[in-house]
Amino acid sequence: MQVFRSTATRNKNPLALTIGNFDGVHLGHQAILERLKQAANRLQLSACIMIFEPHPREFLTPNQSPTRLTSLREKLEIFAELGIDRVQICHFNHSFAQISAQSFITDILLKQLNVRWLLVGDDFRFGAKRMGDVSLLKAHSQQANQFEVEVMADFSINHIRVSSTAIREALSAGNMVLAQQLLGRPYSMSGRIVNGEKLAKQLGFPTANIHFKHNRPPLQGIFAVEVISRASSKLPKVMQGVASLGVRPTTHNSNKLILEVHLFDFDQEIYGQHLQVNFLHKLRDEEKYADLETLIEQIKQDIINAKNYFRLH
Repeated sequence: MQVFRSTATRNKNPLALTIGNFDGVHLGHQAILERLKQAANRLQLSACIMIFEPHPREFLTPNQSPTRLTSLREKLEIFAELGIDRVQICHFNHSFAQISAQSFITDILLKQLNVRWLLVGDDFRFGAKRMGDVSLLKAHSQQANQFEVEVMADFSINHIRVSSTAIREALSAGNMVLAQQLLGRPYSMSGRIVNGEKLAKQLGFPTANIHFKHNRPPLQGIFAVEVISRASSKLPKVMQGVASLGVRPTTHNSNKLILEVHLFDFDQEIYGQHLQVNFLHKLRDEEKYADLETLIEQIKQDIINAKNYFRLH
């Protein structure tokens, strides 16, 4: 999969394109991408996704922007797994926000990207002040006859509209089953293992401290997790454990969120490894305990509860 961060150079090979933020790359997004690939194959075009970085709402209204489900790297990894040919990352800044809807069509989609087939949602808006919509795209398509426009309807499961908002709400409520149903896979976060304070090891429960790129994760608490090792042949492909995603209130007076994972039956130095943490089941909310002895007893119980979960599933 090719990744481009600029539209300055004209693309010679024509594209089948879809546009969106694709946060979470959930089942609704996957249906869009499957339709994109089908059209690209039929028309012998490259299947391309246009995304924006940062999310437009993060740039325009940072205090009201939604919590991200996936980091840019996580999103690109999923796109590659789904067989997308190309990703066009548009840097969303003040200049980009001023591009008119008409210029977006003529200059970016047609002149620079050479789009021949375009797939968007029925509520798609674009251009300065969100003045462009599906009607404008279709009108330009019919008038210029340079590209074809197709509109994708909402995607639902069991009468539930699949959306990033619904997944955020499920994760915030600790409903990992519903989140997995809407995503089509367990919710996950990935990152590289970094040196920590080794406090958990001193307490008798060594953990992998995972550096993640989410400023505001959509979930917090203690979880039963599966950990996937993608890059290293020295590690088991799948490992089980308990993860804590929170601020560690018993031992720290900080609001910084930390992701720590205690892996069962595992004793290796794995600093620098890149791991994916799949959140399968929420055990409890994070709590502040009166002393370390109480915290240790709770961690022991968390491990028992997590192992019981895996035995039953």
